[in-house]
Amino acid sequence: MSFIKTKIINFFKLIFPSTYTELAVFLFFIICYGILGSYIAFHYRIIFDSRIPWDAYFSFDNKSILMTGGSFERHPLSYYFFNWIRELALLISNGKMDVTFRLTLAWLSNLAISLNILQVFKYLKNIIRLPQRLSMLIILFFGIFSTNIILSFTPENFTYTLFLLTLYNHYAAIKLRKEEKTPAIALSLAAITIGGLTITNFVKVFIPVLFEKRLFKDWKKMGNAFVRVLIATICYALLYLNRIDFKYENILSKTNQQYEKFSNVESMPTWDMILSFFFGGNILFPGFIITDKHNMKGFTYKGLYMDLYSSAFSYLFIAVLLILIGWSYLKNFKNKWVQVMMISFFIDIIIHCVMRFGLHTSYIYGGHFVFIYPLMIGWLFYAYRTSPVIVSFLTLTVSILFIYLFFNNSFRMSEFFWFMETYYQ
Repeated sequence: MSFIKTKIINFFKLIFPSTYTELAVFLFFIICYGILGSYIAFHYRIIFDSRIPWDAYFSFDNKSILMTGGSFERHPLSYYFFNWIRELALLISNGKMDVTFRLTLAWLSNLAISLNILQVFKYLKNIIRLPQRLSMLIILFFGIFSTNIILSFTPENFTYTLFLLTLYNHYAAIKLRKEEKTPAIALSLAAITIGGLTITNFVKVFIPVLFEKRLFKDWKKMGNAFVRVLIATICYALLYLNRIDFKYENILSKTNQQYEKFSNVESMPTWDMILSFFFGGNILFPGFIITDKHNMKGFTYKGLYMDLYSSAFSYLFIAVLLILIGWSYLKNFKNKWVQVMMISFFIDIIIHCVMRFGLHTSYIYGGHFVFIYPLMIGWLFYAYRTSPVIVSFLTLTVSILFIYLFFNNSFRMSEFFWFMETYYQ
């Protein structure tokens, strides 16, 4: 019984604040995001409007996701997860999809994103072991990424995927530091939750296993790892097949349809979509485009999309940030924790930049990888921990990036509020 009790306590310590500093970080972000989301929920209907199934802002599918979990070929098990989210929100709102319903959805999203911020802070503190002042700088920088701001009130797959990915990366990093293997039950839970919400993240769950101590030098360890991965895969596959009544032939046909739909957009230069959307839009807001939309049932509404960057400063911001990430990767190339993150990142780069899936709206996919930026910056600081000059240079660079990001994203959010004020009261 004491073993189970210890595991439960450790689980809650992993997810929630366990020190006063962590509590302060968590409270700061949940209050800031909470004020933002609460104001939007009270004054505007953009978070949820039963007439608007998709694309009200930035191509998120709030109503569609909440009611159905999204398409089964991309979000295999999210149907069950969002049934719970929807029923909880309806319970609190007495069965009405009103302001209380929207407020509940906003605060659930706020909780997930604030816990995501906390996981990144814990990683910086416990795994990289940065000084607190540097961890605070990086976490403030991360906290005003456009992905975190928007997802803090958006009931979508990406909101919860971002939290689950940061949680699992922190957990796996702890296991690697202790030179312990990830148990089969943890792999299975991660595969079902992370891969269940978005199928392309399924393979990321198994990346840390590749870096377990002496894995490729011991046949027994390789066999054990194979069995753990197999158990997780079987559990996931059975739940997935059960979700679609074992009509597995639908998976391939639907997947092909989705790929054709979301990978053949030629209206913008590929290089610009990669910079402005995939690498940029999930961090630094570009300008916005307003479009006319309809729900296929006669109701028309306005949709908001991100545009390509129009300022040289925006491109420079992204270029500097990518240089920092590349520098960190080269400097920490032999670091197994860094390799786990970057292999995961490369999977997203291949899917969206090489295969071009959803490249024209790839800013929405930031929930799959955006947490890698602050962690890689953290590892860069760690690599030069004995060089005060370079640490000072990096601190100044990140501080300048933070200031520019703060003012840019604040201005763009004022434009977002104008959009809501005009079309979503």
